Amino acid sequence: MEIVAGAGIGEEGGDRLVVPVLSGLTWGPGAAEVRDALDGRVETFLEAVDFEAKRGQVAVLPVDDQLPYGDVMFVGLGDEVDAEALRRAAGTAAARSARSRTVATTLHRLDIDGAVEAVAVGYLLGAYSFDRYRSDPTPRRNDRLVLIDAGEVEDEIASGRTIADGVALARDLVNEPAVAKPPEALAEIARGLSESVRVDVYDEAACAEMGFGGLLAVAAGSARPPRMVVMRYEPDDATASLALVGKGIVFDSGGLSLKPAKSMEEMKTDMAGAAAVFGATKAIASLGLPVKVVAVTPITENMPGGGATRPGDVLTAYNGKTIEVLNTDAEGRLVLADALAYVAETEPDLIVDLATLTGACKVALGPKIAGVLGNDDDAIGRVVGAARAAGESVWQLPLEREYRKMIDSSIADMKNTGERWGGAITAALLLDEFVDDRPWVHLDIAGPARASSDEHYIAKGGTGFGVRTLVELARSLAP
Repeated sequence: MEIVAGAGIGEEGGDRLVVPVLSGLTWGPGAAEVRDALDGRVETFLEAVDFEAKRGQVAVLPVDDQLPYGDVMFVGLGDEVDAEALRRAAGTAAARSARSRTVATTLHRLDIDGAVEAVAVGYLLGAYSFDRYRSDPTPRRNDRLVLIDAGEVEDEIASGRTIADGVALARDLVNEPAVAKPPEALAEIARGLSESVRVDVYDEAACAEMGFGGLLAVAAGSARPPRMVVMRYEPDDATASLALVGKGIVFDSGGLSLKPAKSMEEMKTDMAGAAAVFGATKAIASLGLPVKVVAVTPITENMPGGGATRPGDVLTAYNGKTIEVLNTDAEGRLVLADALAYVAETEPDLIVDLATLTGACKVALGPKIAGVLGNDDDAIGRVVGAARAAGESVWQLPLEREYRKMIDSSIADMKNTGERWGGAITAALLLDEFVDDRPWVHLDIAGPARASSDEHYIAKGGTGFGVRTLVELARSLAP
């Protein structure tokens, strides 16, 4: 997809022109010019199709030879416009313009900080599709977006493309069938992320030597050996350090605590945390942000093989703490325990982990909002602020210390499941045992990691949730 800065509406041309309209048919940039050129047809048309400029509404009007475009798409923005509204409007325009080879727009001319980047990100993500396994994929003609009267915006376009590429990478990895992404294959992808990122991969023998007992316990039932992937981006001008951890369960059968068949259908998504860390690490390095990043992804599948961990077994994690495994389907916290303890040793300014960790969080917050828990109010505030700036929905849940007794074990330091209620909190309390009191924030992305339908710049399937938040977080740490 080519995105370029263009001249005026009348000087450019293409298959489609996209202009914004606010509530009450308040004309956004370029819309009044279109109205004037079409000699009063616009109001009559919009009234006929009940277009009220609500956020997400669109109306398409053919323009004959009155403008150098095949048609005009009016995109509703609602009452208030922010960067996320622009992302969504641009994503909607892209998703509905697949057959228009060249699209021009004035969306970026709204007076919003970061408007050009937001439109670039939204448009590229709205154009995303995963059709690798279709024998006859629907061809997409749209390959050029022109930003009308944009001026010198090449840097903003480039940063938008970099962020969208990171999200698209995460989406691709999640959408890939589990059989096609064994741990070693994902490790190879990590090795090729960026020349600026140094990658160390620990195979099963190295994991045993290092003491990654949680990862090895979860991997014990699989015929495909695990990998602990450590990525380091260390620019010379770094003024802050950020540790990222992503859960990488490439397929979760539940292990011996086997899931029902229906619950397994989307379990290739259980590595969405690792996918987000891959995409964010690549984007942060490509943007050249002056922040040191150590990113760790424990990667395995959770299978019920003959050597699988049994309920009642006890494992020793990287930091020496022991966990009694009562439910092998509560495996994500076990692999994260090793990774968190490992990155805590690097003494970062902030640790953030992402994981499709608990169905309890999805019950609490629904399918579009990630839960946020942590041990430091300032760190939580920084992550929440980054998510809001990035347009990703999060909500803080309490890390209620009184609930810690719910994961007490009679034979080990802790057990891997708590009581029926508060599952997202007790899972986070277990993770808290492995961060060595470093500032730490946990994002439970069980809901928003996967979408059940298309919507604005979201395509059904893996969403790449978390990439934009992590990039914005790294930006906030830069001077």
